[in-house]
Amino acid sequence: MKNTYESPLNSRYASKEMQELFSPDMKFRTWRKLWIALAEAEKELGLNITDEQIEELKKYKDDINYDVAEMKEKEFRMM
Repeated sequence: MKNTYESPLNSRYASKEMQELFSPDMKFRTWRKLWIALAEAEKELGLNITDEQIEELKKYKDDINYDVAEMKEKEFRMM
């Protein structure tokens, strides 16, 4: 798990709480929460999203492969 932000300056200037807020773990978990909320909102608006699909998103929301996530960030330049 990557629950602290990594930077040459963080040990000098960032509190533990701030490092956790900006950590890869928090970023990827927040993205997962947003995807679930988006799917629920799209379903309410009539898009073809099933309850099973939303439940599957929820089921795997904490199952994060950090290596793949970082690879995708580099691929799509999301960093």
